[in-house]
Amino acid sequence: MAVFEVWFFRRGRNSILYYFSLILAQFSNKLLYQNNCRSTLNHTMKNTLWVLFGFFALAIGAYPSIYFLVDREFGLLNTKSPELLDNLAWNIGFYTHIIAGGIALLLGWTQFSPRLRNRFLNAHRNIGKIYVITALLSGLAGLSIGFFATGGPIAAAGFISLALVWLYTTWQAFRHIRLGRVAAHEQMMLYSYAACFAAVTLRIWLPLL
Repeated sequence: MAVFEVWFFRRGRNSILYYFSLILAQFSNKLLYQNNCRSTLNHTMKNTLWVLFGFFALAIGAYPSIYFLVDREFGLLNTKSPELLDNLAWNIGFYTHIIAGGIALLLGWTQFSPRLRNRFLNAHRNIGKIYVITALLSGLAGLSIGFFATGGPIAAAGFISLALVWLYTTWQAFRHIRLGRVAAHEQMMLYSYAACFAAVTLRIWLPLL
């Protein structure tokens, strides 16, 4: 825009085109300023959401450790019958679910950072392998204990469906990357971690229900 101003200045300050160029330059500068402000705001919001995403993943991912520090009347176990708590198969399923699921939640969120992925590709692959193993273990365990969900048949159907979605999307994500289908892998892994992240959203919703 400065080139136009110099050109019109040489043609004389009384030129209509000269003053028109000044108005156009001011308008362009205003638009540029607004776009810069909008870009800064979007960048700040994106960083804030990323920090919250990581915080909740770490906090809820570490949450299962509490079950090993307090008595068995804590949390979900407090809603189960003594008979179910004495059932060996259910206990294996429950602790497999929370331990493996906690690890998947703790590690999985880091996989969605392009900067980390591009800079530490080997770490991305190794973390991905750990995520797939723990997600499949937790999903299978969640499927088995889902039949005993607190809340009756509707709650059980919800948890069983969630486990099936998690298992399917995780396996498909693994299969796609083995076949070199990166875009399909990324899409399915996004769905997989969304199912995993239900551990977070559930704890946000529960106080509101």
